[in-house]
Amino acid sequence: MSCFFHSYHIAGTGGVYYDREPYANIDVSHVTRFIALASVGNKEKQKFIHALSPTPASKMSTVELCTKSPNTTLSPYSFSEETGAGDGSIKRPGDSDSQYWRYDVSQKRQKHGDGVGDRLCFNYVSSGSCARGGNCHFRHDEDAREQSLRGVCFDFLNKGQCERDPDCTFKHSLQEEGKGFPSRRSGSGTGSSNRSKECWFCLSSPSVESHLITSIGEFCYCALAKGPLVEDHVLLIPVEHLPNTLSLPPECEKELSRFRSSLQAYFKRQGKDVVFFEWISKRGTHANLQAVPIPSSKASSVEQIFKLAAKKLGITFTTVQNDNNLDGRKLMGRHLNRNQSLFYVELPCGTILSHIVEENEDFPFQFGREVLAGLLNMADKADWRNCQLSKDEETKMAEHFKSQFKEYDPNS
Repeated sequence: MSCFFHSYHIAGTGGVYYDREPYANIDVSHVTRFIALASVGNKEKQKFIHALSPTPASKMSTVELCTKSPNTTLSPYSFSEETGAGDGSIKRPGDSDSQYWRYDVSQKRQKHGDGVGDRLCFNYVSSGSCARGGNCHFRHDEDAREQSLRGVCFDFLNKGQCERDPDCTFKHSLQEEGKGFPSRRSGSGTGSSNRSKECWFCLSSPSVESHLITSIGEFCYCALAKGPLVEDHVLLIPVEHLPNTLSLPPECEKELSRFRSSLQAYFKRQGKDVVFFEWISKRGTHANLQAVPIPSSKASSVEQIFKLAAKKLGITFTTVQNDNNLDGRKLMGRHLNRNQSLFYVELPCGTILSHIVEENEDFPFQFGREVLAGLLNMADKADWRNCQLSKDEETKMAEHFKSQFKEYDPNS
């Protein structure tokens, strides 16, 4: 997997959290990432801390310094041609009254020539590829592609307006990262736009239980489960509102893998193995990979008890036999159908058991937890609502976990 190196521009004066795509600089070869952090203790509970592991430029090769990630954009500070203001001043794109400068800047006109080159390529924006490649006369814009994936109307991105509105079923405003999984608007037009405010796991949401968060990376974070099955019941969650952890962007998958390895090493020291499981809803809820430590003496029984529970429900698991469950995850991600719900569990031995949940199937939402509760002789804890603690108890539990996990934390 390729690594991309950035310089960072960190700001805190705006009082809001914003993580921009990397952008190319004008006079130097490396790219820069802009990250704005909210105020500590802000009422909106936006992200106010950010962990980095920077590499000094003096220790990097020229090739590494010049490498650009696929989502690199033009510099937002690029000066456009002299305006007709009459005072000889130079205007930045951001000074325009329009918020669409990222998709219509003069620098891109110079690349393609006047006229048609300013328009977006529908094939590239909708599918991520174009058969014409470099011969295409339309723009292949990664930012527009990302906005399209978040459900924004193509005409809105291309022209700044949509003639079909209000009949159009797509969004007519730019969607910030982490503000919901790509989807069309609901009939009321409010469901998708409010998703991150209602989500338990979006860091910008008032509903997020921030006192349970134990470690925050650039793309994923680690938190203790609310109403835990066992004391160190952990959730691994992508920062962005993504629907599952099987088909994450490469940089996010890499960070998730580090978290998984760290947890396995941490629990191994305690004589425990980890069972990972995930419920993937076709409704696109915020992904969370659950990690439950069990005594190593019970590790060999996990597969048998899950299959027994499945038999009682009248279902069978699809088995992915693999010594490296990361390869198994990639295989499942490639065959994942986002129009179907899925449950899967990763056994300590590396085997993955999965089940596609049919439309009208009565599949228990807490199936993974219920099975492990039986394995651990904790039937009374099968439902998380029976295990809720006070906020003070949760805070103490989180602080204790952080102190113990610090040696293994990839972000410490």
